[in-house]
Amino acid sequence: MSDQDHTRHHDGDVAFIQALAELLNRNELTELSVEREYGENDRLTIQLAKQAAPVMMQAAAPALAPAPLAQAAPASAAAAPALDPATLPGAVTSPMVGTCYLSAEPGAAAFVTVGQQVAEGDTLLIVEAMKTMNHIPAPRAGTVRRILVEDGTPVEFGAPLMVVE
Repeated sequence: MSDQDHTRHHDGDVAFIQALAELLNRNELTELSVEREYGENDRLTIQLAKQAAPVMMQAAAPALAPAPLAQAAPASAAAAPALDPATLPGAVTSPMVGTCYLSAEPGAAAFVTVGQQVAEGDTLLIVEAMKTMNHIPAPRAGTVRRILVEDGTPVEFGAPLMVVE
């Protein structure tokens, strides 16, 4: 490829990336991945992602709390930090942006249920990212205390998924 052709690709790529960023924002998407092939050994791979505002995560957390914990919170100011699942001991967080699945396939039994004992390394759930199914293992042996996500829901990097104590 000549330098002139390479420069033309570069200029076009910048405009292409800007258009993708606008598409991401206009359609309220959190991530977008595109691969453009120019030839056998010449390609452009683009992965655009944006994180949701932390406020959204905090606003969703109280709705995910079981009723007894939510009722106890107003009685004690010390209990308020416990409402944020990410701060709980044993919180298992998402290592990536993706879609969360609680079972191996639709209609199958969930990998784990609340109250179930798990061993370190047992699969807790799957986070699908870019067509890849990533099994999320238990970081330690313990009991599944809370499941903080629903099957098929999108998750952000660092979002709390479960509590294993």
